[in-house]
Amino acid sequence: MAPQPTRGTFKFDKYQLVMEALRNSDAAIKEHAPEPCPREWLEAVHDPAYVEEVFTANVPHDKERRIGFPVTERIRDRVRHTNGGTWLAAKLAMEHGYAANSAAGSHHALADTGAGYCVFNDLAVASNRLIAQGDARRILIVDLDVHQGDGTASLTAGREDIFTLSLHADKNFPVRKARSSRDVPLSDGVDDDGYMEALDTHLPEIIDSFAPDLVLYQAGVDPHGDDRLGRLALTDMGLERRDAYVVDQVRSRGLSIASALGGGYGNPHEVAARHARSMLTMAAVNARFAVQA
Repeated sequence: MAPQPTRGTFKFDKYQLVMEALRNSDAAIKEHAPEPCPREWLEAVHDPAYVEEVFTANVPHDKERRIGFPVTERIRDRVRHTNGGTWLAAKLAMEHGYAANSAAGSHHALADTGAGYCVFNDLAVASNRLIAQGDARRILIVDLDVHQGDGTASLTAGREDIFTLSLHADKNFPVRKARSSRDVPLSDGVDDDGYMEALDTHLPEIIDSFAPDLVLYQAGVDPHGDDRLGRLALTDMGLERRDAYVVDQVRSRGLSIASALGGGYGNPHEVAARHARSMLTMAAVNARFAVQA
């Protein structure tokens, strides 16, 4: 893990705290260290001129403002590893049913710039690479962050082999939404039951009609009612219901699922605990299918 930057508004504390929470749990977890994402994988999705700006730590100030922090050499190294982590999680999920990237989920990054605390879009990069190398024919990206996955939608627009589903707070960032394969905008204050009703209405039908080989899951915890940047009202139990439901829907159809951390803002210890519970919940559901097999 690259050291956190000393300037900028984004708080990097939660990433180490998530790992500490996982290591201190009673769950049997296995850690893997990803390789940095190769430059050509990034350039297959992002504008090579922008990739060059990041690699040389020479990102223009206006783009750094959109991202929310300065893109230093340490950040460059960090995002290369987190992008490699989503690809690795997908590969491990194909072996074990489920695997998680304890970072990333950078769904706001666009072709020629980062945005919203995202530098490179690991979901789009991993999807493109997995299909290009023949690991999957069709990938479903399920984005349940409180913010719309506008970057992922834009970078995969027009592709018949990648489907993007985004459930998000309608009045939250970004102001100008992209067009996902399917968008489900939610009103402010939607609670556990309302959220699960919307998810149940769309997810099973999309899995069955699109017929993916693999699911990538943006498992942000910012739909929580106490999240500093959220506008929804899910509880801890609601997030667990959501995550268990997603994995159950995917694994019950014999498919694999890899998750990325996504958003979560507020007290770093509380947010990290939510992220850790999210991953442990999904792993527990996956373990039940492993036993059945």
